[in-house]
Amino acid sequence: MFGFNKKRKTATARHILVADEAECQKLKEEIEAGADFAEVAAKHSTCPSSAKGGDLGTFRERAMVKEFNDVVFTAELNQVHGPVQTKFGYHLIEITKRSN
Repeated sequence: MFGFNKKRKTATARHILVADEAECQKLKEEIEAGADFAEVAAKHSTCPSSAKGGDLGTFRERAMVKEFNDVVFTAELNQVHGPVQTKFGYHLIEITKRSN
């Protein structure tokens, strides 16, 4: 009726977090040239999710910082997006699933 019970969307994504935009762009180019996203995340990402190949699992809309959220809930699935700058650094993001 007023949207109070409206469920927020969910998404499943993985990411790579690094401190430098140039490094982020370089890693994106490696992935686009055929490198495995999970392997690149495990080797280079500074996020604890690197132990799981960058997998963040499933999370609700607005659970992440705005810049990250905006990409995850609007960009195309199964493509590498970024560099996306947040207060944590620079991200490459791959959205693997999203609910409506």
